[in-house]
Amino acid sequence: MGRSRGGLTTKIHLLCDGLGRPLRLLLTGGQKADCQSATTLLAGQSAKVVIADKGYDTNEIRTFIRSRKMKAVIPAKRTRKHQYRHDKKLYGQRNLIERCFGKLKMYRRIATRFDRNDSHFISLLYLACSILWLN
Repeated sequence: MGRSRGGLTTKIHLLCDGLGRPLRLLLTGGQKADCQSATTLLAGQSAKVVIADKGYDTNEIRTFIRSRKMKAVIPAKRTRKHQYRHDKKLYGQRNLIERCFGKLKMYRRIATRFDRNDSHFISLLYLACSILWLN
């Protein structure tokens, strides 16, 4: 768990496939930036395209994706000097990850973060992800 303005929080970083099924997940403290865990999530994965939101717009992540022969569909932050272009139609598929999070949050224990121990919380996340794969 990490400390942020709201108190003790945890972020769930999730990687899913083209059908919206979870492939890999990672827990970090609430104060950590999203981009700090992207290379860990993507390590060992093969895909044609990586679709992510503006929180993952860093040179390190773009270089990592390019080195793996994947295409990065990440909109550039407004503050970036060099504005990268992205395929907006392909970026529309990012809703798959949002829907996957929505399905996970249907489980009240995940949505409200009842478990104070990270190992208990992540085991419950793995259980919920396996149920999503069965459906």
